[in-house]
Amino acid sequence: MPITSSAKKAMRAARHKRVFNLRRKSAVESELKRFRKAIAGNDRKGAEKLMPGLFRTLDKSAKTGYLKPNAAARLKSRAAAALKKIS
Repeated sequence: MPITSSAKKAMRAARHKRVFNLRRKSAVESELKRFRKAIAGNDRKGAEKLMPGLFRTLDKSAKTGYLKPNAAARLKSRAAAALKKIS
């Protein structure tokens, strides 16, 4: 357990951030899973409808620091390439 007041505050902050990071992680994973399922099923229209939501989620996760900006860009690029491939 933390002893100093700054360590106690850091622990509170980490606990608070964990909630938001878990929420962001769940959102990213669920969006990717739905998109990949649409791609696997060759559902082009469904994948096109999911694309803006996926991009929004990835951009927000990069903005908040959950994902690094290049990682988010890479995932967006791969999603766009996968959509192009099934057309």
